[in-house]
Amino acid sequence: MLNRDRIYLSSPHMSGLEQRYISEAFETNWIAPLGRNVDCFEKELAEYVGSKGAVALSSGTAAIHLALLLLDVGKDDIVFCSSLTFVASANPILYQGAIPVFIDSAPDTWNMSPEALENALKDYAAKGLKPKAVIVVNLYGQSADYKRLKDICDEYEVPIIEDAAESLGASCGTQKSGTLGKFGTFSFNGNKIITTSGGGMLVSDDMDLLSKARFYATQAKDPARHYQHSQVGYNYRLSNVLAGIGRAQLQVLDDRISRKREIYNFYCEALSEIEGISFMPDAVYGKSTRWLTAMMLDPDKIKVSAGDIVDYLEQYNIESRPVWKPLHMQPLFKGVEYYKHSDNDVSRELFEGGICLPSDTKMSQEDQMLVIGKIKDRLI
Repeated sequence: MLNRDRIYLSSPHMSGLEQRYISEAFETNWIAPLGRNVDCFEKELAEYVGSKGAVALSSGTAAIHLALLLLDVGKDDIVFCSSLTFVASANPILYQGAIPVFIDSAPDTWNMSPEALENALKDYAAKGLKPKAVIVVNLYGQSADYKRLKDICDEYEVPIIEDAAESLGASCGTQKSGTLGKFGTFSFNGNKIITTSGGGMLVSDDMDLLSKARFYATQAKDPARHYQHSQVGYNYRLSNVLAGIGRAQLQVLDDRISRKREIYNFYCEALSEIEGISFMPDAVYGKSTRWLTAMMLDPDKIKVSAGDIVDYLEQYNIESRPVWKPLHMQPLFKGVEYYKHSDNDVSRELFEGGICLPSDTKMSQEDQMLVIGKIKDRLI
């Protein structure tokens, strides 16, 4: 049963153009961090998303960490953060000794709930407190509702850090994902829509702060002939070799988005006929990349659990996974304050009933039909 090739959730998909840029790095001997590929990757990505500048980094987590640092987040400061996300969105809050407060999702977008955010900001204002930042996560390729979220944050004068790790190429209104907050952060991990193996990017229109980000990301070396350091720095810069991979990947990003959306549409057409199955909604205010197709099971109509489906598919060498376990449910954040969207805990419900289906852009239609067939076998 496991002799067939594995069907992956979202594996690296090389364009065939990468070797050109890698070879250039070798030929010029720019193997260590920095070099022409880094400079060009920053410029090309900034142009693609429509930001004034970008800083190439070792990970998306590093980008969030630097964004917090640039906003002067420190010990015992408060930072609001989406709950339905990977732990990397919130770990940098802990790096800075700050206090996270988690915000629920909205059922119509699965992203941060404007209602929950507004309630949280009102509560904290009544206590004479204000968060230093709000980290808004764009889930599974879809931008959050930034028109509403930004209006709320602007009212309370709180900056937004946009965690766009999962949404490169998505849009909200006329703007690209990553450009809707004070800072935007991207990830180029191996499972993302484009990859540099490991890597990330910080983008902003504030060029002075981006210059500070470069300073902190290269061990905060003072401008002196000798090695002199007055502040804590970090080894966060992306290597020139990996940036070359990123440059090639960026050239096929729009093709990857088209393929991801084709995969999503095929799942919807094949599985929506089953009562109790729904999919992460398409927000009316923008366009999702559908980085991962996320399916929801209604427990009142389907008695098979999301975990049962994941386990069943694994028997056939098919990789799937549950929707993110919300951060307010994680042992690491036990006791951390959490604001729900309504009486219902939307993030918890999405976790308990949600499944991320194989969304690999190298997957054949035959592979996808196999996945669909196995899901039907288990449900019907």
